[in-house]
Amino acid sequence: QTASRLGRPRLPAVLPRTMSAPAAQTPTCIAIIGAGHVGGPTAVMIAHKCPHLKVLVTDANPRKLAAWQSDKPPVYEPGLKEVLQIVRGTNLFFTPDLPSVVRQAQLIFVAVTTPLKSAGIGAGMAPDVRFWESVARQIGAVADEPKVVIERSTVPVRTARLMAQLLRPPVSKVRHEVLSNPSFFASGTALVDLASPDVVLIGGEDTPTGRAAVAALSSVYAHWVPMRNIKTSGVWSAELAKLTANAFLAQRIASMNAISAVCEASDAEVGEVAKAIGTDSRIGSKHLQAGIGFGGACYPTHLRNLVYLCRHHDLPEVASYWQAVLDMNTWQRERFTEEIVRTLFNTVAGKKIAVLGFAYKRDTSDIRETPAKYVCARLLDEGAELSIYDPQVSRTAIEQALGAAAGWQDVVIDDRPDVPTTPVSPGTAAARLLLAGSSAAAAEAARSAANAVKLSIESDAYLACAGAHALVVLTDWDEFKTLDYSRIYGTMKRPCFVFDGRCILDAPALRRIGFSVRAIGSAAHKVA
Repeated sequence: QTASRLGRPRLPAVLPRTMSAPAAQTPTCIAIIGAGHVGGPTAVMIAHKCPHLKVLVTDANPRKLAAWQSDKPPVYEPGLKEVLQIVRGTNLFFTPDLPSVVRQAQLIFVAVTTPLKSAGIGAGMAPDVRFWESVARQIGAVADEPKVVIERSTVPVRTARLMAQLLRPPVSKVRHEVLSNPSFFASGTALVDLASPDVVLIGGEDTPTGRAAVAALSSVYAHWVPMRNIKTSGVWSAELAKLTANAFLAQRIASMNAISAVCEASDAEVGEVAKAIGTDSRIGSKHLQAGIGFGGACYPTHLRNLVYLCRHHDLPEVASYWQAVLDMNTWQRERFTEEIVRTLFNTVAGKKIAVLGFAYKRDTSDIRETPAKYVCARLLDEGAELSIYDPQVSRTAIEQALGAAAGWQDVVIDDRPDVPTTPVSPGTAAARLLLAGSSAAAAEAARSAANAVKLSIESDAYLACAGAHALVVLTDWDEFKTLDYSRIYGTMKRPCFVFDGRCILDAPALRRIGFSVRAIGSAAHKVA
């Protein structure tokens, strides 16, 4: 899909390349380590706005680098592909050669993942910075002259201090400066946010070399960002500001989801409540959309980081406050799933449920911590047969996400045309038969014996809905608003149920067609 199809202006039209450079001295080469949802768009924008700069991107995953050099980038953002095609091979280059990248660049953005620890102290709450540490050690071992190393991915408070220990003698060959430059752009609007940021925050040490490093990075952004929008602070303040911003935004979503439950109990309309309070200038209208909860790599992870930080500093009341936001988010998606089961006569076993959307929000292919993963996994546990459609999320990504959410150690898929695509629990007879390349009949028998789940990923919304008992909207893609629901109604089993987890559908219109509709926080939750 193009940006214009999604109702947004084509980005090249709103992102004019700034050919004239400001008077301040700027680097000649910039490196970005980590080609994911943060590093990739950041690299594309810097290359686009600073055509005089050479931008080098490296990543430990060669497949990801290859995807960035193909017609289908590994990250979907409206307009990203079009802008990428302008700069790729001109002043933006992708390479697996990290040592070469480090030696050439004066500024090095580090945008590697910082997931939660899966084991040990702080498991499930504390950030895992081993990838950041590994990169810091590699920079220190390779660089023969001072570099400015920039935290771009969100990291725990005081990470810069820890990284500085690895980027200064005797661990590294020379002393490097460490800055914090957290990304404040949102998935789905990344290029627009990067092109016209409300703020660019740069945290550095208040020393001569620290101030020089801040000035060097500021001069890069100054090619397209007004100086009044470039703010400086201490490193630790910049690190905490990112966590705080995400915590506040997540809190707003959780607050509206809490009110959505009150609306359902009192026959109020959550959309009307949100519109009313959004007109109050003290509150504003953003992030007041009720739904099945927030997701993505930032809000859930950074809230857990914040809770862990508060507990570490013996602030239990503060930790409990932010933990309540996480608890509300979990409760919202659980009660939505339970409502589906309860409405479908207290069982979904053997029933086909069409799922529209798997990304955690529209206009992105990002499925990290997507609420859809948890809703789908719960429905699979209840015995439902799921048929999933998302316009940008790949089949493989959905299958792997559901395998992890369901607790499978692996997901075994047989892609032969005569065998339905079905993940099975490893070690079962079904898994062994699929791996052995058995016949479709034998595999089906094994699946039945192992009570394997039923899952299909469709490339078309209408195919996903055909023969379904219920339709569940889990992502707010614009195209779901304009589907031919009369056509869909004609292909579904009776009675036809719609569960709108994003409050984007026209419930009265669906009722007139014949659907029984339930929507979060709305009078439409009543079955017609």
